[in-house]
Amino acid sequence: MNKFLIILGSIFLAMTMFFSPASSLAYTTEEETVQEASGVLAAINRIPEEGIPPVLLRQAQAIAVFPGTVKAGFMLAGRFGQGIMLGRDDNGNWGLPFFVELVGGSMGWQFGLQSTDIILVFKTKKGLLAVRDGKITLGADVDIAAGPVGRHFEAATDLKLKAEVYSYSRSKGIFAGLALGGSMIRANREATEALYGKNAEAISRESIAMPACVAMFYQVLNSLQIQAPQE
Repeated sequence: MNKFLIILGSIFLAMTMFFSPASSLAYTTEEETVQEASGVLAAINRIPEEGIPPVLLRQAQAIAVFPGTVKAGFMLAGRFGQGIMLGRDDNGNWGLPFFVELVGGSMGWQFGLQSTDIILVFKTKKGLLAVRDGKITLGADVDIAAGPVGRHFEAATDLKLKAEVYSYSRSKGIFAGLALGGSMIRANREATEALYGKNAEAISRESIAMPACVAMFYQVLNSLQIQAPQE
């Protein structure tokens, strides 16, 4: 019994370290987060048969990328990750990315730690605007579904995707659909201000000097040829 309590206490301590906002394990620097997000996005093209369908990316109105999201637990599991989110303007051009956090939990027999890259593809601007205002809960504020995979997807469907958000995870180089209902996305204004030197509201209203890591992220977007959907 004592050994069990010791093990249980150790697991909860590990979860606290991973999910605490002040933890150095949960956070990287802002520049590193953007660079890692670029790497996750670039991986889409490496295995087209197992990647996110290009048609879904072309239809995207916003994208969120969470590199190295940590999931930990013992029966009660929690998920935490920091990433970036960006959306299109009225002309179909991508705006500046801002920082966001992904937080969620689930019940069930689960044990251990797991790190996974997560990409969320938003088909509408509803989720983007809500996150900019503060936070959203996936599955409650916006409909979410595990996303389809493979470049042949668009040849095998009528493309009438009904969900507002499609979620993907990448583990060991393979993309797969991921169920994230009940998870929350919230804006991290402190991290956004630390990167740009301006608050989150200001970066959407005025021109700023673009950090090198953000320019690299845009290069990845251009290499994927993610264009605004044609009417």
